[in-house]
Parts: sequence; C-alpha cells; structure tokens
Amino acid sequence: MTIDFLIKSAISKAFKVAFDAELTIAEIALQETRKEFVGSHTFVTFPFARMSKKSPEETGRVLGEYLVQSKVEIKSFNVVKGFLNIELSDVVWLNLFAAILDTPNYGIHPPANKKVLVEFSSPNTNKPLHLGHLRNNFLGHSISQILTANGYEVSMSNLVNDRGIHICKSMLAYVRYGNGETPKSSQLKGDHLAGKYYVKFDQEYKKETEELILQGMEAEQAKKKAPILLEAQEMLQKWEANDPEVIALWKQMNGWVYAGFNESYQTMGIQFDKYYYESETYLLGKDIVEEGLEKGVFFKKDDGSVWVDLTDEGMDEKLVLRADGTSVYITQDMGTADLKYADFKFEKSVYVVGNEQDYHFKVLFSILKKLGRTYAGGLYHLSYGMVDLPSGKMKSREGTVVDADDLMQEMFDTAEQHTKELGKVEGFDETEAKELYRKLGLGALKFYLLRVDPKKRILFNPQESVEFQGFTAPFIQYTFARISSILRRAKQLEIDANSGIIKNQNQLAAEEIDLIKVIADYPAKIFLAGENMDPSLVAQYIYDLAKEYNRFYTVHSIFKEQDSQVMAMRVALSNQVAITIESAMLLLGIEVPERM
Repeated sequence: MTIDFLIKSAISKAFKVAFDAELTIAEIALQETRKEFVGSHTFVTFPFARMSKKSPEETGRVLGEYLVQSKVEIKSFNVVKGFLNIELSDVVWLNLFAAILDTPNYGIHPPANKKVLVEFSSPNTNKPLHLGHLRNNFLGHSISQILTANGYEVSMSNLVNDRGIHICKSMLAYVRYGNGETPKSSQLKGDHLAGKYYVKFDQEYKKETEELILQGMEAEQAKKKAPILLEAQEMLQKWEANDPEVIALWKQMNGWVYAGFNESYQTMGIQFDKYYYESETYLLGKDIVEEGLEKGVFFKKDDGSVWVDLTDEGMDEKLVLRADGTSVYITQDMGTADLKYADFKFEKSVYVVGNEQDYHFKVLFSILKKLGRTYAGGLYHLSYGMVDLPSGKMKSREGTVVDADDLMQEMFDTAEQHTKELGKVEGFDETEAKELYRKLGLGALKFYLLRVDPKKRILFNPQESVEFQGFTAPFIQYTFARISSILRRAKQLEIDANSGIIKNQNQLAAEEIDLIKVIADYPAKIFLAGENMDPSLVAQYIYDLAKEYNRFYTVHSIFKEQDSQVMAMRVALSNQVAITIESAMLLLGIEVPERM
C-alpha cells in the first residue's frame, strides 16, 4: 500500500465522518508540497467546499485535525488558503525506506508481456556518422533501456540506407579519383574513406556545373546536365540492372563502411538485434500498392502513377508509386513495416527519426491504418530536433559535418584535460585513467544530448558538457564516486547497513526525509519517461537525486556521527542513492566510475 493511497483513504474517510459527504479515492488528487511550506503532500480543498459547506480554508483545517487525530502516520498539518499541507510521521518514511531496501532492482517494473521494436540510427553508406546521428543513436538506445525497465520485451533494429544515387556518387568519385585506395592503405576508417569521396564528388560536380554556366547554360539546366551527375545516374541504373562490376564495387565499399560503423557503435556502447538493408527492402511495398488498389485505398492517375488521398485527414494526396513503376520512400516503408511485424510481432514499433520527417510518418501510419494493418495503432514516431553547433548547420556533401568519431575522441581528450586540471586522477595508473576519461567523455556527451526534451533543438557545447558542476554527467558521476568512497570506508569499518537497522530508528533529519522522497520517486519517473518516450525525465531525476544527496552530505556527517545506528542508517541511505544513480544512468547508456 503506497503513501498516496494511505493519505487518500484517510481524506475519503474524513469527508464521510466530518462532512457526511461521499468522496471516492479516485476523485482525490495529491500534489507535492512546495518547498517553502512544511509537509510532503498537499490536498487542494477549493473544488470540494461545496461538499463540506465550509470555506476552502476551514475545510482544510477540519480535515487536517481529523487526519492528525485518527492516523498515526500524519504528524502535523498546516493550511494556506485552500491548500492543506500534510506532514507525515518519520515512521512512514522509515518504513518506506525499509521496503525500498528489501526490493531487488527497485524502480524496475515487472514484465508487461508486450513486445516493442525500436528502430534507430539508419545511416547512409556514403558517409560516416555525424553529430546528428549521435543524438539519434543515444535517443534510440536510451528509450530502449527505459522501455525495458518498464517491463517491455524490447528489440533494437537498424534500417541501413545502402542504395540510391548518393551511394553511387561516392562510388563514382572513388572510381575516378581513388587510385585503388583502401582503408588500410589510407589509414582511414572505411566510412571515412567513403565520405571522403562523397565530398570529392560534390567538389567536382560544382566545378562542372560552373563550367557549363560559363558556357552559357542556365544554372538549373547546368545542375542537371553536369557530366559527373549523369554518369552517377547511369551507375545507379547499372546497379538496379545488377551489373556485376558495379555490384562488386558497391559490395566492396559498403563492406568498408560497415566495418567503420561497427567500430563507431562499439565506442558508443550500442548493439542492434536486427539490421535491415534498403537494397533488400526497397521493392517490398509494390505488392502492397496492388493490394491498396484492389481495396480502393489507392487510385491511379492518367499517367499510371498511384496515389492515396489523405485530404479527409487534413493531409494531401500522396504518391505511392511512380508512373514508371518505380518505388518512392513511402512504398518501401510500407513493405518494411510489414516485414518488421512478421519478424517481431510487436505491440509497439518506435521510429527514431528527426522532425523533418514528421509529415512522412503521419502519412505512413495513416496509410497502414487504411490498409487494415492490425499493428498500425502501435506505430510511433519518436521525433527529435536537430543538433546545432555555434558554427551553424552541418552539410555532409560539403564536408562541414561534425564527425561522430572525431567528436567522441575530442570528448575523451577534453575529459582528460579537465580531469587533470582538477587533480582528480591521483592514484590511477595509465589504463585506469584512460578508462576514466572514456567514461567521463562519453557520459558527458550522452547526458548533454539526452537531458533536453527530444522535441527541442539543441545547441551543443562540448566544453560545458564536461563541467563537474551543474546539470552535467560528470557532476553526477563525481557524486557516485564520492558515495563509492564512503561505502568502501563503511565496509572497512564493518558497518552493517541493511533494512534491519530501520527498526532501531525513530527519528529522521529533514534532509534524510527529502532524500528518501526522491529515491521513492524512481519507479514513477521511469514510468513517465517510458510513457512520454522522453529520456530527459530520467536525466533530470538523476540530477535532482545527486543534488539532494550533496545537500544531505554537506549538512550531516556520516563517520563522525556518535550514534552507531544513525551512522548505519546514513550509510544505507548513501548506498541506495548510489544504486539508484547507477541504475538510472544506465538507462541513458552512461557508466559511472567508482573512483575519480
């Protein structure tokens, strides 16, 4: 039975006894008491004055007196206008804390017996991953961990864009200018090598376009007639015709890129359960188009192209198959959705894709509902904002992106420099120090990109992210390391800090109660983060917990405490904070070091 339920039951009974009025538990809402007032729970009496036939303030006073007289759990109350603030007895918090200590994996919800598929990353094989991909990957991985903590059976998939004109651009530039270069000979990761030639293509394309304009051709025409672009289009046609030479080159370069991607994913700490490849899925939707025509969901225009009319849902008519019979993205996505459902039989399928694709997914989900797909109601687009840098927007073809590998390495280096400046690596050997910089640098990067509501755009500041104070991962990691040090000393002193110590306690300091309140909130925060698909709720929770612990630690001594029972209680409290921080940080994909 929860504290909320106890208070609501008491209020419901109080209305019956004091006012002869029926107020069900379901009708009672409690709020957290504001910091400037004494109490933990607040009941707003304004809406119920008609039932009590008294003023809101008098209603609160009568209720408060009844609660204090009839319930040992309620120590005192105060009324501010129509707000009844309730202060609970210390024994309530002690019993709650004892229950938390006795709960294995506190905060983690029981199995929901439902499957969720989370698709994220979705890279193109013509370039390396960049800063935008990092937000995507961290979001997808984190929401997968949060949903798992909510009891769902979660699988992670990656749809790789490994075909199309952009791939042929890198391939053609490599044929023209590569001179047989390989990742080994160039000392470049395979994805970086492909990206190098994607940038090279754009440089040559611009040169040829400018030459045609100088010869008198209109700019728009020149962009379409540049020889290198026409040759890339011809290469795409050969790929679609299964030309052996083109396919061999495509396989070779994609192989290099996949090896590079795997290295990046390994650094990020991310693994996928299933890969899908557009080269294998792009034709899947054509049968669905025929199905849609038969069902009257789609219609043909005079030129033979196939469309769906979504104007009744506030959208437009949408092309689903070109007049020449070739697929568009929506065609492929319909087929891939069917394939994913066949593979995973999910109750929910989450697409982690930037907000520039909001309309696309609105259309896709609507089409699948019209087609009668049973899984369509469980489709969800986790839309997120772009990541900006002080220097402005990134463009892959111009080589102005912030490379993911380079940024992660920069974060490791920045963490090293910052940590050394603060003198936090005393007693570390070289291997231990390097591992610390990795945890700090990667943790700082992940936390910075996850601490913001996914829908909001981010301006990324690497230096700010590694600060040891404020709303950052290093601040939380340092708090964990501090507690770990306390726990090591407690172990040396053989302090027994289990739930049995609670029986000998009868009083708590205000800071201890505040800390127990935050710890107790952990399951609800995990639930909310899962419901809202929002890791920032977890990030904010961990930061609040770390702040609350540091406030407690500043006010109360642990090892100088004279009462051994109080000392043991504070060690137990510290231990539970450490467990909760580690558990919650892992939901963001962040490791916490035991020493700093």
